[in-house]
Amino acid sequence: MAVFVLLAVLLVILIVSPLSRLVIESFSDPETGGFTLQNFVDVFTRKRYMTAYWQTLQLAGVTVVMSVFMALPMAFAVSRTDTPGRGLMYFAVLGAFIVPPFLGAIGWILLAGPNAGWINQIWESLTGSEEPLFNIFSMWGLAFVIALNVFPLIFIFATSAFDLISSEMEEAAAIHGAGPMRATWLITLPLALPAILGASMLVFLETIALYGTPALIAIPARFNVATTQLTTFFEYPAKIELAMAFSVPMVLITIVLLVAQRMMLRGGTVAVSGKGGAREPMKIGRWKWLFLGHGIAVGLLAVVLPAFILVTTSFSVAWARPFGFDNMTLANYREILFEQQTVRDALWNTYTISLTGATVCTALGFVIAYMVIRKLVPMSAVIAFLTVSPVAVPGIVLAICFYAAYAGPPLSLYGSSMLIIIAFVTRFLPIAFVSCASGVRSMNPELEEAVRIHGGGRFRALAEVVAPVLKKSLLGVWILVFVICSRELSTAMFLSSYQNRVISILTLDLSEQGEYEMLAAMGVVLLVITTAVVAVGMRFLGRDFMLRRN
Repeated sequence: MAVFVLLAVLLVILIVSPLSRLVIESFSDPETGGFTLQNFVDVFTRKRYMTAYWQTLQLAGVTVVMSVFMALPMAFAVSRTDTPGRGLMYFAVLGAFIVPPFLGAIGWILLAGPNAGWINQIWESLTGSEEPLFNIFSMWGLAFVIALNVFPLIFIFATSAFDLISSEMEEAAAIHGAGPMRATWLITLPLALPAILGASMLVFLETIALYGTPALIAIPARFNVATTQLTTFFEYPAKIELAMAFSVPMVLITIVLLVAQRMMLRGGTVAVSGKGGAREPMKIGRWKWLFLGHGIAVGLLAVVLPAFILVTTSFSVAWARPFGFDNMTLANYREILFEQQTVRDALWNTYTISLTGATVCTALGFVIAYMVIRKLVPMSAVIAFLTVSPVAVPGIVLAICFYAAYAGPPLSLYGSSMLIIIAFVTRFLPIAFVSCASGVRSMNPELEEAVRIHGGGRFRALAEVVAPVLKKSLLGVWILVFVICSRELSTAMFLSSYQNRVISILTLDLSEQGEYEMLAAMGVVLLVITTAVVAVGMRFLGRDFMLRRN
């Protein structure tokens, strides 16, 4: 019972208290503290706020379409066909997941900025046209950059669905005269449709919750979306009550779509339940070269080009000038590693917070999962619900809730790394809990009972039997949470101060100052460290452990 009480208190601190502020503050009168509906009236009657909602929905819809176009052919080629280079497609998807959204946005600003972007400079030199070929500072440019970052979600869901479909049905269609593409259109895609639609809903939700990329592209483009609008409520004087009221529709949309996605994936189709039958790669003839070309194009756009421009810019004296020996320097790396205390502090803060957050999140998710699956405490279902509930709250909204709950007295945690760590643990606890619960559920409890028969307690069984058996799964969870924490911006947005800024926050500051050379060097260091961590995971856990867990 003592353990249950302690766990209940911890969940109240992590989840119940911050999320309750969303309701309390949104219905509070800032002057009297009493109940009021005026905050919602102010939100729904002001044109600027409603325009931000509408433009957010437009952006999310376009992003979903672009993401499906990028991911679905790759998933089909990898899972169902004899297309060459399928391993390269896997690595392209993994690379797109590793590259933080804000770094991808910086890369495409350097590539397709209307004035000095490399692509537009090349276009002008070839054609003499003063009109840019691409303008990344637009709604279409913003949707394109976001899609390059989120399409792995659709790839993962679609690949998992395609893997479960037996090729016997396609072979039967071939016997009756259907070609490979016709069989795919009539049989394979309909079976995988629930998973594809479910993934599309997640992409939609990811887009409406994203802050970093809109901050870098939408604000200069004067294209206001919900997350950038939220930041305006914190201009002096801060209007927390309006920020909370404005956030409520975002949370409701998230809950509705998550419920719809869950119901869709429970539809019981061949694609998402049971074990697939025999499956042979489909021989698609000349179509395989089209699929290969598509996969290469997506990999270039999502990973190679942004990484290339970041690396070249990091070694440049001036990024807008042509890259050559007269424009090469190591000064940017020397500055960020040895001269700029601000950058060194941001790197230190980023990895200290990520290491701590990933460790606490994995340990807590593991213990809660064990207690819930083994039903060691009363009200296990309630604990499970509370643990996964943060998934329904966009990161930037969760940050506002933590700001309202713990920034001021009595705890006054604003400006401390502890507040960011607590917010990160809360935000990503559902990932750790669900992954660990799956591992615990797969274990036979007789192993633990044997320890108890020989005099060991429940915690000894947990430490000496369950944890060692699930060590690879726990390592995979830790690496996944670590990578996500190191690239997280939305949750850190309202919780960082000058003393504890992380790399993602510093990126916005350097971008506003036009310090792209130093910013690129910082991004390259971040990518190298993150890639090294993922490489260790691949070495011990397999090539696609990140994608399967995501």
